[in-house]
Amino acid sequence: MANIKSAVKRAKQAEVNRERNRAAKSRVLTARKKVLAAIQTGNKDEAMAAFSAYTSTLDKTAKKGIIAKNNASRKKSRMALSIGKMG
Repeated sequence: MANIKSAVKRAKQAEVNRERNRAAKSRVLTARKKVLAAIQTGNKDEAMAAFSAYTSTLDKTAKKGIIAKNNASRKKSRMALSIGKMG
């Protein structure tokens, strides 16, 4: 553990940020699972609703810098393709 006061504070801040980032990434994965489940059932309306929530979650996560903007765009694009293939 750090001896210097500022280093101790930095370590605490890093831990809080790490937990916050993990929670945000977990929200993204949960939203993704909901979209994939809707695609599996073949319910396009449900898939579109879940996709809307998924994109919102991705955008918020990217805005906060937890994931990169292009990473969020790529994930949205791939999921949109999956929904588009539903027919």
